[in-house]
This record gives sequence, C-alpha cells and structure tokens, in this order.
Amino acid sequence: MHKTFGEAMDFRHACKIFDENKKISDKEIREILEAGRKSPSSFGMEPWKFLVVTNEELKAKLQPFCWNQPQITTCSHLVVVLAAIESLRVESGVPAKRFQRRAMPKEKFDFYIDLYAKHLEKTLSNDANTLCWSARQTYIAAANMMTCAATLGIDSCPMEGFEKEHVEELLGLDTKVYQLSLIIPFGYRVNEQSAQLRLSFDEVVEFIE
Repeated sequence: MHKTFGEAMDFRHACKIFDENKKISDKEIREILEAGRKSPSSFGMEPWKFLVVTNEELKAKLQPFCWNQPQITTCSHLVVVLAAIESLRVESGVPAKRFQRRAMPKEKFDFYIDLYAKHLEKTLSNDANTLCWSARQTYIAAANMMTCAATLGIDSCPMEGFEKEHVEELLGLDTKVYQLSLIIPFGYRVNEQSAQLRLSFDEVVEFIE
C-alpha cells in the first residue's frame, strides 16, 4: 500500500546502507523513474537523463570515486542523474522542438524562442554556466523520485560526494552533451531510521500579508 505524502516525508531519510539481498521490482523502479520524467523544468526543457546502474561490477568500480560510500554497492538500483548541456542551446534546435510540441502561431513561437535566448544568454554562454542552470532542474526531478520511492516504502540517499570527472570518465560520458549532476542509490534500509531533525515550521516559514 502506498504511503500518503505526509507519511512518505516522515519515512524518507538519507539511507547510509541498504539491504543487499532485497531488490526493487521492475514495476516500482519504473514508477520512481516516471516521477522524475514527469517533473517540471524551466521552459519545459527537461534537461536530464537518468542512468540506472544495476551491474554489480560497475557499481564496485564507481565506489572509489564516490568516497567509498557503502550506499553505492549495497543499493538495489543506482540512479546517476545527468544534466544536459549542448541541447539547451538555441543553435542545437532542441529548444525549438520543445516549444513546438504545443501548437502555436509563428509569432508566439518566435516570441518564446527570443525570450529563451535573451533570458539565458549568459547562462548558456559556456558549459560551466549551463551546468549550474540545468543541474538545478535535475534536483526537482530527483526530489520527486525520492518522494515517490518513499511512498512505496523504498529508501534513497541524494549524493554529491563523488569525484565528478572520474565518474564521468568511467561512464564514458560526452561532457559536451551531459554532465554529472548527482547520484541517488535506491533500495531498502538495513537499520532503523534515525530521528528526523529539522528546524521548526516558524523558523523556516514567514507569511507576508
């Protein structure tokens, strides 16, 4: 039975070690990945790709480049989240294809392309700036995947503890096309969840009337 959203938020924590003998079903991992695929993104660009690693030998090769953290090799499915680079530039033709998915008059289409190009002129001027922007979009997808997993009673752990260039090289990535954003292991906890520590509601929320 699926947990409610509130129950999922209480259940989710950064799982540090997973049960190596317990695997996520194909149906459930696809449901989790669908939550990522259907996530919102700026200008509807969907600047992501999800590599799903289940090969144990590859996970073992990745682990040294991920600070030797046990999540990498104990998880059921290791999702490597990539951020798009080249396809976000107007000259790639991809932004035009994204906008053209919805029927619109030519003048409206031209307006959107011009707005996109001008608004992101500095952002898309080099790979480093582009990664900063596209990686932020991937975090929306990542959060949705982790919450979706939690509704299914599946654990996760968002990870930035890795050597980016080495992971990209091992995976054979063309970094002009995609670059590594974050890594999310999914699986089932071995240990009980520790107490969730968060600031109080009033410390993080301010109503402006």
